Amino acid sequence: MLLVLVFAVTGCVDNEARESANQVTPIDVDVAKVPDIAALVPPEIARTGRLVVGVNVPYQPNEYKDASGKIVGYDVDLMNAVAKVLGLTPVYKESQFDTIIPSVQAGTYQVGMSSFTDTLEREKQVDFVTYYSAGVQWAQGADNDDDIDPDNACGLRVAVQTTTYEDTDEIPAKSEACVAAGKPAIDKVKFDSQDEAVNALILGRVDAMSADSPVTAYAIKRTKGRLKPAGPVFDSAPYGWAVRKGSSLALAMQRAVQYLMDNGQYEEIAANWGLEEGAIDVSEINGAVS
Repeated sequence: MLLVLVFAVTGCVDNEARESANQVTPIDVDVAKVPDIAALVPPEIARTGRLVVGVNVPYQPNEYKDASGKIVGYDVDLMNAVAKVLGLTPVYKESQFDTIIPSVQAGTYQVGMSSFTDTLEREKQVDFVTYYSAGVQWAQGADNDDDIDPDNACGLRVAVQTTTYEDTDEIPAKSEACVAAGKPAIDKVKFDSQDEAVNALILGRVDAMSADSPVTAYAIKRTKGRLKPAGPVFDSAPYGWAVRKGSSLALAMQRAVQYLMDNGQYEEIAANWGLEEGAIDVSEINGAVS
């Protein structure tokens, strides 16, 4: 009976995710190729007419699959618009999160797009083009009357998606502080996808979940009252698209997204997905704050 219950609840969550996804229709903004910006694209990429983008799904609302299996989301709509400015056709390749940056380094993908937090450590491997500002937001079960404090979570089970900032930086630092204070470490529970982390929280297998703020907000919305925020948004930092170190593609993409910011299409895309809060006015190359 336990197995039946787990599959039943999980199926319910997946169905709700699909229903919620259907409430937001991807937007195709009106923008044309800008020759001066397109000229910055490396010749070997321009000749192919394609922009090969490595992406990890599901990570709603930024990148995930719709009911037909097509990769959609806020990041996808914005990348589609950037590609138009550059005169290129984006080709999305599904990949494991932790293989995307190495694949960009190797030239398998020209761009890595998976809600990457632009950090100083990652900038040693690739260059980043910033396009959004996201913080960290925790969530807990709505039926838990004890408010969880992310700064006092010693001994709790906390779900994260593997190799994200929350997995590699945030939770380890908080756990080390717990141990240094003579308290139990945080039990970090890793999942390959964000959906699995959400399901684990709903099923009570973990006490809380930590993810980027737009992702947590979307998870709370689509689970219709089963989850609630745990503490405020904190540690805001830029999202960035990863490109090969030293490639002129970084400048081309930075100019392209800045063009969209200056001409209204960027704001239009953010508003369509309800992500105006983290929208930025200026795109940078390597804008890490830590």
